[in-house]
Amino acid sequence: MSEDGEPRRLKGTGWRFAYDTLRDEILSLALEPGQLLDETTLADRFGMSRSPVREALIRLAGEELVVTLANRSTIVAPIDVIGFPKYVEALDIAQRMNTRLAAELRTDADLKAIARRQKDFEASVKGGRHLAMSLANKEFHMAIAAAGRNPYLAGFYERLLDQGRRMLHLHFQYIERTRDGYLLTDEHAAMLEAIRDRDVSRADALAHAHTRQFRNSFIDFMKENYSFSVPLDSPDKA
Repeated sequence: MSEDGEPRRLKGTGWRFAYDTLRDEILSLALEPGQLLDETTLADRFGMSRSPVREALIRLAGEELVVTLANRSTIVAPIDVIGFPKYVEALDIAQRMNTRLAAELRTDADLKAIARRQKDFEASVKGGRHLAMSLANKEFHMAIAAAGRNPYLAGFYERLLDQGRRMLHLHFQYIERTRDGYLLTDEHAAMLEAIRDRDVSRADALAHAHTRQFRNSFIDFMKENYSFSVPLDSPDKA
């Protein structure tokens, strides 16, 4: 780290350094939704020309983490609260299907990989680092998806998990502050047990409940902090 707290940049890292730094700051909400990202200011901050900064922003746009406006300025992508019910509906389907397939098709090696990712998540919870927690949560679920042996469903699931990481941070913050809920660790352990037992029906039910718990905490957070309501019509269907 430099004296001013900025990570030291190694020579030759270029756009990758800017990309990694901005991506972490966007996912952790250190850069707020809607915040302007000025190329010149960022270039000065990172001690590089505007070209690698522009490349980093292009790659972030490809992940839907930044948006280029009509006037060519770039902002941190807003969190689509209005579209949240549709997002969580898709997440529910992907989560249930991948978890069902894992329970049906898993190998002993898959179980070891999932258990290892679960331990990583528990360690990140103890550390209280939300960025590490959201990454470990994604890797736990992607280990489950890998056990399901369907790369198309796994790819769709991974994109949804990436899109939801900022909302997951708000979820973590809410349940830590209110103590109304828990940080997913018990649910993860139960899902692993169902997959180990090849209990497809229980794996499906737990994956569905897992989505609902995330959805409910996020909506409670929004109700507490904002003056509008979000429809609650999904994913309550069995």
